[in-house]
Amino acid sequence: MSTSAPFAARNRAISRRFFLRGTGVALSLPMLDAMRPAFARAPETAPRRMLGVCNNLGLLPDEFFPTEAGRSYKPSPYLELLAEHRNHFTVFSGVSHPDVDGGHPADNCFLTAAPHPGNAGFRNTISLDQYAAERVGHLTRFPSLTLGVNVSKGQRSLSWTGGGALIPCEDRASEVFKRLFLQGSPEEVRAQVKRLDRGRSVMDAVAGQLGDLRRTLGSPDRDRLDQYLTGVRDLEKRLDAAKEWEGRPKPKVAAKPPIDPADPKAYMEKVRLMYDLARLAFETDSTRFITLMLDSVNSPAIEVEGKATSDGYHNLSHHGKSAAKLAQLKTIDREHMKLLADLFGAMKGHREGSETLFDRAMVLYGSNMGNANTHVTTNLPVLLAGGGFKHAGHLAFSRERNFPLPNLFVSMLQKLGLETDRFATSTGTMRGLSV
Repeated sequence: MSTSAPFAARNRAISRRFFLRGTGVALSLPMLDAMRPAFARAPETAPRRMLGVCNNLGLLPDEFFPTEAGRSYKPSPYLELLAEHRNHFTVFSGVSHPDVDGGHPADNCFLTAAPHPGNAGFRNTISLDQYAAERVGHLTRFPSLTLGVNVSKGQRSLSWTGGGALIPCEDRASEVFKRLFLQGSPEEVRAQVKRLDRGRSVMDAVAGQLGDLRRTLGSPDRDRLDQYLTGVRDLEKRLDAAKEWEGRPKPKVAAKPPIDPADPKAYMEKVRLMYDLARLAFETDSTRFITLMLDSVNSPAIEVEGKATSDGYHNLSHHGKSAAKLAQLKTIDREHMKLLADLFGAMKGHREGSETLFDRAMVLYGSNMGNANTHVTTNLPVLLAGGGFKHAGHLAFSRERNFPLPNLFVSMLQKLGLETDRFATSTGTMRGLSV
């Protein structure tokens, strides 16, 4: 008599049709490994990932946008610096977020597309990374990472919760590295679990008390309280997930802990460090969703190619067609493109089965400013690289009637395997980009 466990047969797979009929489960049941013949089982595929980067002072439009559309476009001066990767990214022109205006406040809406950020009483909406993290972020130690360079803390971030609350940026590379890769002592781990337990009990108490209060309020106040409770519930979930991960060892990497530049002038070095950390976080599957706010508005004179600019980054962006300011801006923008090219190359150098990290990770780079000199928030400079898309070269839309950028976000979410056909003010998927 055979003593094999149920479903252990080697030569015959379980019938999915029979399994469904036998249990009465709906047809939405996924295909299980036990339902496949042993010889037909494919190797596990590396996960999809996403890095969103916003430089809130943008790029000089004439130097960034190509003059020709399609795959055979002639690269612009800036895109020449990415020439090695031109078949692996798509550049967009004539795109923007509908009704996202207000100049500098629009940077907080780059990944949310929430309209009219400069208006009194504005409340942001969920960002692209958090939308994805809410659905599959539990699969990694960190559902998401929110990073920044020279960021104005508490005022700017690319990551926003479903309740419209800002997620603060971490702008110290050493602290990010510590969180990702340095394991605490057993005593420190136990202390952290206790802190998480205390936080969870506080959230339980707050939610219970506010639930009682809700019944005594009028409709407008109930709506405000519901938004707050949504944030409380989100935090409860994060605390539970964090507690589960505390007992698991962190990945080990060969990279040395970074040293934080002390001077805000070292803006470009900070960007490079954050790119390196994002790559390492993806390589170790510590997270799959990362945002990086490059707060150029909050940056002083910065060092580029070993020399400091004559003025602050923000003041240079209001160039008024000054030849001297434009020359310095071009140097800054070119350095951004070089760092991006280095990131792409490093991601291509990491294999994940038959693909590379670059094949599995989409990198969105852009700005909330179409032209920082005039504070316009239309015709945004945007490119999407990697991620397994069939890239289309230059997708050129109308400069007068912009195509909605949130449509690109829908395409990205679908590429991540999330079933959705809407995000924010989208009208569908990104036309011309093959998923």
